[in-house]
Amino acid sequence: MPFRDQLVVKDCELGKAVYAQCHIGPEEEIGEITGTVIDDPDYGSDYCMECGEGRSLEADAPFRFLNHSCDPNCELIIWEGDTAADWNLCLHSIKAIKPGDELTIDYAWPESAAIPCLCRAKTCRGWVVAESELPMIRS
Repeated sequence: MPFRDQLVVKDCELGKAVYAQCHIGPEEEIGEITGTVIDDPDYGSDYCMECGEGRSLEADAPFRFLNHSCDPNCELIIWEGDTAADWNLCLHSIKAIKPGDELTIDYAWPESAAIPCLCRAKTCRGWVVAESELPMIRS
């Protein structure tokens, strides 16, 4: 059962964030992420989600306000169909989420786009970057 109707966007230290209003178990589909698809490998904005093959999604609320964490409680799943135009992007929980918890994902940016991380997770990498590319920053 999708939980999209049980989410709220509120202000936070970083701007806005998505919060659960109910318990969400691990490995649950939270909802499909809708928005405007941009087929341009050079496109970028503060809220776009890269979906591969030069495609980005300018997500609608509430999911456009998902923040990064080095210890996320959610992940993005791309479901692909039979054609390049037949796909969708969904948010899934990867651990239990309590009412009031912020929903977060690991942005896993490339080293060339890395910025200092402010997530405050106990396992914070110090940078918003894919874990596999972290050694390239520290070199």
